[in-house]
Order: sequence, then C-alpha cells, then structure tokens
Amino acid sequence: MTATAPRHKLIKKIKDQKFDEEKLHQYILLAQIGAKDFQVAVIDSDDDRLIFFEDYVFNEVNSQADLQQALQDLFESHEYLMAGFWKHVRVSIKNNKFIQVPASLFVEQAADEYLRFNAPIDADKETVVTCSNHRTDGITIFAATHEMINWLNKVYANSNVKIVHQSAALIEGVLASATPGENPLYVYVDRFKLHILFLKDGKLIYYNQFLIKQFTDYVKYIMLVMKAMGLEQETSRVILWGYIGKNSPHYQEFVKYVRNVSFGERPSHLKFGYLFDDIQEHHFFDLYSAYLLP
Repeated sequence: MTATAPRHKLIKKIKDQKFDEEKLHQYILLAQIGAKDFQVAVIDSDDDRLIFFEDYVFNEVNSQADLQQALQDLFESHEYLMAGFWKHVRVSIKNNKFIQVPASLFVEQAADEYLRFNAPIDADKETVVTCSNHRTDGITIFAATHEMINWLNKVYANSNVKIVHQSAALIEGVLASATPGENPLYVYVDRFKLHILFLKDGKLIYYNQFLIKQFTDYVKYIMLVMKAMGLEQETSRVILWGYIGKNSPHYQEFVKYVRNVSFGERPSHLKFGYLFDDIQEHHFFDLYSAYLLP
C-alpha cells in the first residue's frame, strides 16, 4: 500500500533556545488558519517572548474538507500542536465571512443576521463565532465550519481556547502600533488577499480586504481607498506589512505608483530573540497581533 504524501509543506521554522517542553503550561499558543496556509507561534507568558514559529503552505487543498483533512494530518504529525495543556490557545481564522459591529449595537442573539449583511451562511455546515476588539469597542462576527470549530475545541478541551478572526487581529495590531497625530494608510499583503486600514485621530475609519488575482489589483485597490479617504498619491504615507519583499520586483513596481511607502515594524508587545532576525520585520503581523485580542 502506497503512503499518501502530506499536503502540508514547511516553509520556515524557528525554535528559540529558551523553548522548554516542560513549560508548555506557561506558554501561549497562537495559530492562524487560512485557505491554503497555516502559521503557529508560541509565546512565553512570563516575558512576552516569541520562542517558536512555523509557517506552512498546503498543497492540493481545494475545499473545506481538504483543508480540514490537511490540518488534522499536520496536527497529528506535529510534536507540539496536539498538546492539551497550554496556558492559553488563540486560533485565528482567515476568511471573508466576517463583519464588524459596534459593541453598543451588538445583540448576541442577532449575530447570524448581522453576518448575513456581508456574507452568505450555510447554517447546516457553518458556526457563527464572535470576538471582541477592545481598542475599537467593537465585535467581529465571522463564520467557520462546524467541523473546524468542534475539532479545535476537542483538541484543546483542556486549555483556555479562543477562536478569533484575522480581521480583528489586524485591526487591534494597527491600532496598537499607530503613532498619535499621524494618519497613514495601513496595508497588509497576504498570500492571496490585500487588507487596507485607515485610522483618523486614533480611531478606525476604514477596513476591508480584497481578493488579488494579478499584481495590478494591488495598485488599483490602494488607489481607490486613498481617493475615498482623501489621501494624496504622491505624499500620503503608506505603511506596508505582509508577504512582499523589500527587494522584490512587485515592491519596486508598487513604489512607482505609491511614493511615500515604508515597511511596518514588528509589534512592540512581543520580544524577539536573534534567531528571528531571519524573518523580515514586516512579515506575519496578523499572527503576532492575534496575541492582543482578549
């Protein structure tokens, strides 16, 4: 009988020398699940130090069922992911089935109805989940499959597990990183999507995500949002995080259209050892920011 090749491919792994398998009970596990990728990080709660990181992509994953199986295979073969005694577990879901609602207007019993304004829901297959953003006093409502939610709750039945959404993490991270008195456009380039945020006087004015099919889509959507927010293409500052290299052809082309671009820094709420110098500072901002969510 021929063994089936794993669908997951490890892209990057970093393990700090301070990681101690005997101390998982004081560590916080962050995981982020996308349609075709997965990241995991471990943080020591004693000093907010990142001590373990992995980045995976999935091959031949074309449906939710494929994704679920790929995740289960990865977890079952992993040395730490199935451990059930973490101090906290926070899992961030990346999808486009979400909506943000002010906490003052949120009625828990109506969560499904809020979400249906923005995305279709299959009640037979999907669970509606909520998470809070303290810095916006808002609620993010999103959907994930019953199977995914039930499986995560089962894997981490003995841990304090919270399931959140990528959009909530990005919003919280940008608000925490913003410099008072400055109102740049914040851009996060994901592997398959573009996220754009705009703050004014420390308050969230705009957030949206866009599906990217070709490079020109990046420039098109950024220009549209800049115009809508009253920003100048030549002079307004753009802060960029995500999967775009400082020396990549895409970046060189990008700055031809948007002039005042700088790369975002790592979030200040985490500490990084020298081994993490191997990861560019503007990468994985969404994963790191999930740590800020309650």
